[in-house]
Amino acid sequence: MEAVSPLVRHHTPVGISDRLALAFTKFLRFFADIFFAKRYGHRAVVLETVAAVPRMEGDNGWIQTLLNEAENERMHLMTFVEIANPSKFERFLILMAQGIFYNFFFMVYFCSPRTAHRIVGYFEEEAVYSYTEYLENIDKGVCENVAAPQIAIEYWNLAPDARLREVVLAVRNDEALHRDVNHQFADDLS
Repeated sequence: MEAVSPLVRHHTPVGISDRLALAFTKFLRFFADIFFAKRYGHRAVVLETVAAVPRMEGDNGWIQTLLNEAENERMHLMTFVEIANPSKFERFLILMAQGIFYNFFFMVYFCSPRTAHRIVGYFEEEAVYSYTEYLENIDKGVCENVAAPQIAIEYWNLAPDARLREVVLAVRNDEALHRDVNHQFADDLS
C-alpha cells in the first residue's frame, strides 16, 4: 500500500460541527477562487491575513503552540505582502476581511472552540492546496520565480539566493503542520 503524502491529508468531517466548519471553508474558497483566480501572491496575502487573526484559547498547555502559530502566520503575511505588493484598495479589503473574520471567529470560538479549531484545520487544508497550486504554476512558468524577500530568507534560514519556490515550499510545510495541530486540538475538545 502506497503511503499518503502528509500534504494531501484531509480530516473527514464527523458530526454537524465539522460539516459546518468544512462548508464555511469551502464557501469562502469559492469566492477566493473567483476573485483571485491565478493571482497566487495576492491570494496568499488574504490567506495569511485571515490566518494571522489571533487564536483565542485558554491554556490547556496549548498557548505557546498557538502563539508560535500566530507569529508564523504573521511572517507568512509579511512575506507575501512584499511579494504581491497589494494595491491600496486590496489593502483596504484585507483590513475589512480581518475585521469581519476576527469578530466572526471570536463568536465561533465563544460558542464552540472545537468548531473554531476545526475551521482553522480546514482553512489550513485549503492553504496547503493553494500553495501546491502556486508551486505548480511557478514550475510551469505561469508565476515568476522571483527572488525571495530578505524577510523570508532570514525567517526560514533560506540560502541568500533563494527564490519564491523555496518560500512557498516553506510556507506550505508550515500550513500542513498548522492543519494537523488544529485538527488535533478539535479532536481533543470532542
